[in-house]
Amino acid sequence: MESIKGASLSSKRFSVNISKLGGIVLGTLLCAIAMNAFFIPNKLLSGGVGGVAITIHYLTEIPTGLLIFLLNIPIFFVGVKIIDKEFTLYSFIAMFSLSLFTELTTGISEYIVLDDMVLIAIFGAVFNGVGMGILFRSRASQGGLDIIAAIVKKKYNINIGTGLMAFNTLIVLVASTVFGLIPAMYTLIAMYISYQIVDKVQEGLDQKKNVMIVSDNAEKIADVIMDRLSRGVTFLQAEGGYSKCDKKVIYCILTTTQIAKLKDIIDEYDPNAFMSIQSTQEVKGSDFKKVGI
Repeated sequence: MESIKGASLSSKRFSVNISKLGGIVLGTLLCAIAMNAFFIPNKLLSGGVGGVAITIHYLTEIPTGLLIFLLNIPIFFVGVKIIDKEFTLYSFIAMFSLSLFTELTTGISEYIVLDDMVLIAIFGAVFNGVGMGILFRSRASQGGLDIIAAIVKKKYNINIGTGLMAFNTLIVLVASTVFGLIPAMYTLIAMYISYQIVDKVQEGLDQKKNVMIVSDNAEKIADVIMDRLSRGVTFLQAEGGYSKCDKKVIYCILTTTQIAKLKDIIDEYDPNAFMSIQSTQEVKGSDFKKVGI
């Protein structure tokens, strides 16, 4: 019986790993398309190791994929020590995959012809942002500054996109002294859009909501929430400011899709209840699966 159970758990871990590898392949492919279809052919700058690699490529014609691989190697030694081995291993696989796809998609710009730099910046940002978001959800990254941003998130809880935007803005401003201000301005537009998308994709579409409910029927509502929504609740003791009566406040965390069901529950058991709903950035607990970094 134990061997069967062990085999089942092993199979589950294997499927999770395959899922992550699939996310890495898809994410790096989208990032490579962004570089070769939009950024490099139109002389747009970029941040991080990819930006440095593109800049060197402009000046020396050394293949961008090879430069990305070589520049990333020392950064991974830092990542292993500060973050964790799993994230660094998957990031190494992603970096290798990105280097490969960057070389394989070199001629893709011949099939995507755009004359509008704003559209080029926007669509490049969308491909890059979605790709990077998928990588982070798969507990991987492009390497380079992505690893540094992950370290900052781990230590200071600053969003990945926010950290990357700050670091890369400095790099682009320095690069603008070589390539001019106009490419830098378009690049900053692309970067801003891209990192907004990174945060949205990493956090997921089904975001968590912080809910507080004040009701005279608090215990019944709490029971229904636990039964129908399978979410734990906490009672907070409070006192009415006007009535001076003791109140029980229900506190719970729900997903966006569960909010509509909660409203139906409130309407059914206490239409006069007071309810406050707020977005919450991060939730850590047994009832919520950890996604990404």
